[in-house]
Amino acid sequence: MDADKLVAMANQIAAFFRVQGGDAGAAVAKHIAENWDPRMRAAILAHLAQGGEGLVAEAEAAVKRLSVRR
Repeated sequence: MDADKLVAMANQIAAFFRVQGGDAGAAVAKHIAENWDPRMRAAILAHLAQGGEGLVAEAEAAVKRLSVRR
């Protein structure tokens, strides 16, 4: 899947959880871990490793959490 699409999806999820209150980064990480295909997770991790361009703060925090879980 295209990194731009994954970034857009992660940012949309982050926007949803941002207004819910609490730790949006943790909520986004949980959502991605539970709902994204392993190939999608690998692609967003690779995107972060290359700088993570376009990820909003909560989405970037979420992907960083995912990299720790590996």
